[in-house]
Amino acid sequence: MTKINEKVVWITGASSGIGEALAYEMARNNAKLILSARREEELKRVQEGCKSLTDMPVDILTLDLADAESLPAKAKQAEEIYGHIDILVNNGGISQRGFVWENDTEEVDRRVFEVNFFGAIQLSKLVLSGQMQRKEGHHVIISSTTGKVGTPLRTAYAASKHALHGFYDSMRAEVHDFNIKVTIICPGFINTPITLSALRPDGSKMNTMGDAQQKGIPAERLAKKVVSAIKSNKRERHIAGAKEKMAYYLSRYWPGLLAYVVRKIKST
Repeated sequence: MTKINEKVVWITGASSGIGEALAYEMARNNAKLILSARREEELKRVQEGCKSLTDMPVDILTLDLADAESLPAKAKQAEEIYGHIDILVNNGGISQRGFVWENDTEEVDRRVFEVNFFGAIQLSKLVLSGQMQRKEGHHVIISSTTGKVGTPLRTAYAASKHALHGFYDSMRAEVHDFNIKVTIICPGFINTPITLSALRPDGSKMNTMGDAQQKGIPAERLAKKVVSAIKSNKRERHIAGAKEKMAYYLSRYWPGLLAYVVRKIKST
């Protein structure tokens, strides 16, 4: 079992959506928090919300996952706040919408990978040495059902999430003897504003809420399940509605049927 009480938990993408909900749930579990995202004012708002739930300290650290050169200094700052990082929650991310033929440049693909994949794995590498020395640590990766089942309009997003699974499944085996845990969370549709900032093929934001997103699982319910998965040292946890779970099982046992179903999906 992984204890959260008084552990140092660093959450990226903590200014809204899943990250915000996780911050509040971690606060209820008396974690020492470091909240990161690009928007300082939103982080301060979440910070105040967390402080109303716990007597543990809550710090903020602005961070842009796409700015690779800044991340080593940011990781050093994070470790200096409490002396170390017990649990890193790689939640920060960006989505994408558009047919593959509409995106005739690499700009959007690279932006999605810089945030979703390279930013996450760089932070993991940066905090890993301290965790290996202490022989204790936990890396939590917020992936997606799309990390298992690619669906239309999400080529770059699905690819970035698939990449996370490959990297962290391998890392889990490598760091096992150092008592470092890896938990991959695969949410389905969650009621968050992620589609508002999803990138169109021209790099602009969608600024619309997807219908499936609006009908998704509340972020607060997801956060409780994520914390439970962390405490139980789950290797992978799927938290999704019935349709998304069915897609996962079809991918394992009836891939041909899944391919047909995916072609018929009305994606938003």
